[in-house]
Amino acid sequence: QVQLVESGGGLVQAGGSLRLSCAASGSIFSINRMGWYRQAPRKERELVATMSSGGSTVYADSVKGRFTIARSDYRYTVYLQMNNLKPEDTAVYYCNADKITKGDFSRQFDTWGQGTQVTVSS
Repeated sequence: QVQLVESGGGLVQAGGSLRLSCAASGSIFSINRMGWYRQAPRKERELVATMSSGGSTVYADSVKGRFTIARSDYRYTVYLQMNNLKPEDTAVYYCNADKITKGDFSRQFDTWGQGTQVTVSS
């Protein structure tokens, strides 16, 4: 089973920056789309940003111009650079891979990391 492990969360003041990382581990041939979602208390999980293997990106309107997603297929890692953070960005951030083709060419769908907490103080 391929796993996703996030890192880089923490506490930051409004206007500050954080960089999240998510590394996929296991026997991997390819990963289609990787990205980030977040869930704030008492709210549903929402998309933050995703990137396909070809480099196409999707961003939530609320983070456009402030967050940047990047990925390294050499290391099967996806990053989220978050600048000009706001208190409303406070949430648990989850990494997701929609389709993983493993080394034996079997498929693994909709894989999630364990989440990393981001807290932005005002």
